[in-house]
Amino acid sequence: MNDSGETDESRLSRRTVLRAASGTVTLSVAGSGRVGASGAATATRGETQALFDRRCPDATLQPSMGYCADSSTAGCTDDHPETVELQRAVRTSLETRYPDVGALVDAGFKPYFDVLGGGEGWSHWLSPEHIGDEGVVDPERPEAVLVDNHSWRSIGVMFIATRNGERVEPPTIYDADGTVSDGDEHGGSGHGNGHGKPPADDPTRCAPWHYHAGAPGRFAWWFYQQVYEREYADGDVTVDTDAEFPCRTPCMMHVWIVDHPEGVYAHDGPPPEYRERPPADDPGFETDAEPGEDDLGWDVLPEEVVPDRRPDSFAHLSPLSNRR
Repeated sequence: MNDSGETDESRLSRRTVLRAASGTVTLSVAGSGRVGASGAATATRGETQALFDRRCPDATLQPSMGYCADSSTAGCTDDHPETVELQRAVRTSLETRYPDVGALVDAGFKPYFDVLGGGEGWSHWLSPEHIGDEGVVDPERPEAVLVDNHSWRSIGVMFIATRNGERVEPPTIYDADGTVSDGDEHGGSGHGNGHGKPPADDPTRCAPWHYHAGAPGRFAWWFYQQVYEREYADGDVTVDTDAEFPCRTPCMMHVWIVDHPEGVYAHDGPPPEYRERPPADDPGFETDAEPGEDDLGWDVLPEEVVPDRRPDSFAHLSPLSNRR
């Protein structure tokens, strides 16, 4: 039930959870929320129901997001000097360092193409190195770059609030006087409650951080940790490896360098007509595909870029796969 008292049909239903417990998703009764690939159920129906009610009260099957606890969008404007400067720095970084897929491959970014919904026409390219470093909002070292799948060109970045791979409080982009916060002075737990307005919305402050609570976003972050993070650390990626399936992703923030009808920090991707750009001059790697003619996807990437296990091989672990 949402704040208005109406039932939100996109939330995880008890029936779906119980099907997951008896099917492909393994849930630990201890409350760790770990997902395994063995297919064995480790919880009774009552225990599984209580686990989901307690751990993931705002989880949804469909794509959904909420605002992090100390987020504020009321003070964010595209013409504010700090927004203008941040977008300029991001544009410079993308145009000089990461202009297209070829440059991202060379820089060690890892591709993710949504398999459970959302992100149509554009893809996320994540950097395990940048996610694991000390920076949070560093245009020269973005945690993820957003790419248009038709032109193969970079169209924005996604900053992720992590340090050394661990979640941290996201910083304020600017206050009323234009100064940038260190992210600690406003407190907060890092995650808000629900999917409405930012819980700390303040017309004098800009901190447009969101998290994903829908199955597609949670699955994407789980896949990154299960495959790319372990691969980066020289770990083994096996079907029997358990990894925590999060209730929410870390806090994230987009900065688009193409025009966007909802603004520089918009959560959703820009419509196709706003993403139109000249295709990349060259793929940057050996492939029969051509930017601007062939859409970017797993099948056009070089073998060394494609992980041994792609997201669709894990997709049965998502609650979405248990819907009837």
